[in-house]
Amino acid sequence: MAKKKDSKQKLERTYTIPLRKCFVNAAVSKRTPRAVRGVRVFLKKHMKAENIKLGFHLNEYLWRYGIKNPPHHIRVNAVKEDDVVKAELYGFEFKGAVKAQPKKKEPETMKDKLATKLGANQEAAPEKKPGKKEEEKKEEKKEEEKTQPQKEEAAKKQEKTQEKSSDKNPSDEYKEKKEKQEKISGKKEENQK
Repeated sequence: MAKKKDSKQKLERTYTIPLRKCFVNAAVSKRTPRAVRGVRVFLKKHMKAENIKLGFHLNEYLWRYGIKNPPHHIRVNAVKEDDVVKAELYGFEFKGAVKAQPKKKEPETMKDKLATKLGANQEAAPEKKPGKKEEEKKEEKKEEEKTQPQKEEAAKKQEKTQEKSSDKNPSDEYKEKKEKQEKISGKKEENQK
């Protein structure tokens, strides 16, 4: 089941790792991560090393059917070099995990797109246009400036009406309201006849 090489620094073995015991009691949505941990635990125990690296093809095979359905057992080549175990799927050479590279910023304006196609220097690129949020803020300020004179006019009208009402007697206001109500009720009575 296991192969040994006669080298002090390099130890190479092939294992068939049973994974079902690792993930059978785990929640359905946590089965594959539990299986990955099971591979690491198995290799720590059998290769007697703390630092374990899983290869690209091994990781792909474990995650092949998603998070809910990991494989029940897996065949692995493990190579130990200087207390580092590199494990890869049987039949493949070790290939480290591929790390995501940061995305390059794509030009937003037509001018920037043309400059990149023509090969213009990035240093001589024109200034960036403000983002959407900045444009929205500018528009809001413009609207506020437009509505500000209207608000001032409305405030002046309210002041004038308050001055007029403050000049009158409260009893006069009461009489005016009563007269208006009588006129309205009188019109209603005439319309009913």
